[in-house]
Amino acid sequence: MTEVVIWHNPRCSTSRRVLELLHEQGIQPIVRLYLQDPPDADEIAFVLRAMDRPAGALLRWKEPLAAELGLQPDLPEQTLIAAMATHPRLIERPVVIRNDRAALGRPPEAVLALF
Repeated sequence: MTEVVIWHNPRCSTSRRVLELLHEQGIQPIVRLYLQDPPDADEIAFVLRAMDRPAGALLRWKEPLAAELGLQPDLPEQTLIAAMATHPRLIERPVVIRNDRAALGRPPEAVLALF
């Protein structure tokens, strides 16, 4: 059986919808409450490679903390990854990971490409 993990925030309606969508497909993912159990920089880098996306694609730019920290899209990848690892609320959610692939659930149906 393939392991499926969702970086989930139960307060986020999109995250709840993705979890519901997975359940509708018969998928029982491991639910990682990433705000309480934040991924480290290596895990974030892995997800970005698995999504084939730059760090800026996973960063919540509208989060006020991003501006407070002076984050900009042209900063080095490692700087953005380190910021997300240190401040997990900067991570866009939900992220679904299956083996060596990952998808951001925006829109929620985008995660279905993993299955």
